[in-house]
Amino acid sequence: MAKTLKTWTVLPHGKLSQIDDNLLTVVGELPMPLGDFPRRMTVARLADGQLVIYSAIALDEPEMEALEVFGTPTYLVVPGDIHRMDAKIWKDRYPKLVVLAPEGSRKKVEEVVPVDATSIDFLDPSVRFITVPGMEDHEAALQIQTATGTTLVVNDLIWNVDNRPGFGGALFRLLGLTGPDPKIPSVIKLRGIKDKQALRSQLETWAKLPDLNRIIVSHGAIVEGAPGAVLRDLAYSLAA
Repeated sequence: MAKTLKTWTVLPHGKLSQIDDNLLTVVGELPMPLGDFPRRMTVARLADGQLVIYSAIALDEPEMEALEVFGTPTYLVVPGDIHRMDAKIWKDRYPKLVVLAPEGSRKKVEEVVPVDATSIDFLDPSVRFITVPGMEDHEAALQIQTATGTTLVVNDLIWNVDNRPGFGGALFRLLGLTGPDPKIPSVIKLRGIKDKQALRSQLETWAKLPDLNRIIVSHGAIVEGAPGAVLRDLAYSLAA
């Protein structure tokens, strides 16, 4: 688990990218002993201009200024136990942030920052906070509606990272974290999923969304090619 940051610390990252109406994302690199690893922050803008920050990453000042032009940071979603690295420094920077985490992750998250709620109605039907079934309330997702369709944002449930070279790459493959296609990592299947049928049902429900455009994952490339089919395949993989 990455060490929790105490002061505003900017690690390598790209630029904020607007991928749809009211939707930004940015990819950073997390230094790891076995090789740097991609991580992603997603930002949804509500109708009143408030921002929902999902899996926060500290950005450099030009990018933070661009974020503040986009809207007002209001909600901070810590979507799982190990995605709390930047939570404290974001709360320090924006003391009025409402911190959200799934109930199963609350204890871990509160080791670094107080959690205000484990469920919420944003009072905007275009953005929904969802605690993913079947994972003992340890994973939070967002379902975001824009003019062009629906975007699903998930955390560690689905990875879409290409294989990496070297010993570190071999270890990542062994853990089922990397590969040519989007996947539920083996380590998540073994340790994170407690009710396969409940999770499978949720994946199948998402797969049936008629206007699903993409799946944004915290680790790896955005899934834009036939996201419904990807979700159906992942649901089927849980039947084994």
